[in-house]
Amino acid sequence: MKTIAKKQLWQYLFLLGPFLFVVGLTAGLVSEQWGAIPLAFLISGIVISGLWVAWQSQQNHWWQSRSTQAGTNALVATIAVLAILGLINFLGTRYHLRTDLTETQLFTLAPQSRELVRTLPQPIKVWIFDVTQNPQDRDLLNNYQRQSTKFKFEYVNPQLRPGLAEKFGVKDFGEVYLESGDKRQLVQVVNENERLSEVRLTSRLQQITSSTTAKVYFLQGHGERPFSPGKGAISQAVQALDDKNYTASPLNLAENSKVPEDATVLVVAGPQRGLFEGEVKALQEYLNRGGNLLLMIDPNTDPKVDSLLQEWGVRLDNRLAVDVSGQSVGLGPAAPLVTEYGQHPITKDFGNGISVYPIARPLEITPVASVQATPLLRTKPYPSSWAESDLQSEKLEFNADKDLKGPLTLGVALTKKLPAKSANPIPQASPAPSRLPSPTTNVSPSLSTPITDEKSKPTATESRLVVLGNSDFATDGLFQNQLNGDVFLNSVSWLSQQDQQSLSIRPKETKNRRINLTTTQANLLTLSSLFFLPLIGFVTAVAIWWKRR
Repeated sequence: MKTIAKKQLWQYLFLLGPFLFVVGLTAGLVSEQWGAIPLAFLISGIVISGLWVAWQSQQNHWWQSRSTQAGTNALVATIAVLAILGLINFLGTRYHLRTDLTETQLFTLAPQSRELVRTLPQPIKVWIFDVTQNPQDRDLLNNYQRQSTKFKFEYVNPQLRPGLAEKFGVKDFGEVYLESGDKRQLVQVVNENERLSEVRLTSRLQQITSSTTAKVYFLQGHGERPFSPGKGAISQAVQALDDKNYTASPLNLAENSKVPEDATVLVVAGPQRGLFEGEVKALQEYLNRGGNLLLMIDPNTDPKVDSLLQEWGVRLDNRLAVDVSGQSVGLGPAAPLVTEYGQHPITKDFGNGISVYPIARPLEITPVASVQATPLLRTKPYPSSWAESDLQSEKLEFNADKDLKGPLTLGVALTKKLPAKSANPIPQASPAPSRLPSPTTNVSPSLSTPITDEKSKPTATESRLVVLGNSDFATDGLFQNQLNGDVFLNSVSWLSQQDQQSLSIRPKETKNRRINLTTTQANLLTLSSLFFLPLIGFVTAVAIWWKRR
């Protein structure tokens, strides 16, 4: 009896081995730290279990029995299978291998996107401010993330993290931003009808990682808006351009008879005096070689650019734009409140947003061959707005004989196709230190900075012109009101022709492989699946039964 009790005691004692092994394994997995304590438990359990196996083998030749050998073989095979599965899982986690079997490679990034992400010089993060996570958008972002550890993305509910949303200047659900260092840039606004675009995301990645800038010149010498802060200055607009990777510089055409070759955009902001004939000719030559011009002309001024505008089918109306709809929000009748915008890249995301243009003049648009004109800003119909001809009267009233009924056009965007012989390379940005204050992190929902690829210099195929009947909207104080700043920044961005230099990534579309059936064919398919096929199976089963009966 004592010998039997002693054997049972040793059996219970050796059962401590598996117990200690399980304790050590559990401690290591839970804490994710394989320190001294988990390893001590594991080693003790293995040693005790080994001693138990050796003792059992010595006592009753347990190891030499056929059942033990069969059990050992099964155990080794099981461990081998688990090890192989673990190795496959490890390799699958570390090394990703995906095969896109769709005909148009719907789930594969374009080569340009893959190369750009793999060579990112610094970490990039995509912020999606939305309450829901669209699976299609998430798959696209995961594809980007697989290319480089420097690419990250995060979904943020702006209602739960209002501080972060305010930091990015988020105004609506679905806004997608890129962040790299102290740079932040709007990619697009996603919704049910418009999903995240690979073309836009790759284009913005290229822009935000670029170390080059585009040149925007401001014409000076005719009483234009000054750069330095002060009354009537456009220092906030210039700073916003600097924040978006543009370099703003003054230009005096009286001293330089030609617009510089590196000018991406030329801005004429509120001239109070007329330009010389040679200066107007320089502007015309700049446009004829593929240049881009932004004219902001106030009423009661004559900049002497009628000959230039006539070629584009634009005439400056000398009357004053009157809009009484803004009086409910404290605006006078001479400050038109615009909520109607044209279908154009400059204004396509504005919806029914508000922009204000104190003391503005209307524009008249006449069709011209080879020129495409799109009205950007329109006032409300009469009697809410009209063009007032009596600028001296203290009481603004509509006069049917002299005044023009609304709606009035206050801004227009125009493009002109260039002959092949006139097409010159689009001015590319060159690396240069900014002469303006250091950029801030203010972000507005406007178009982004231009793509500036030093390796390729695409040829300009068109020149662009934006004419606005007001410059006050872009001055300090008004620039940050409502959509005023977006009108200016989007105009400069569109004029920079960044859409002409974007990456050539074709949108991928699924092919329609639906089978269109007639009513007869559909009925026949229904009968065959519900009646004929089951009947054939039943008859076959009966025949086999009858044969084997």
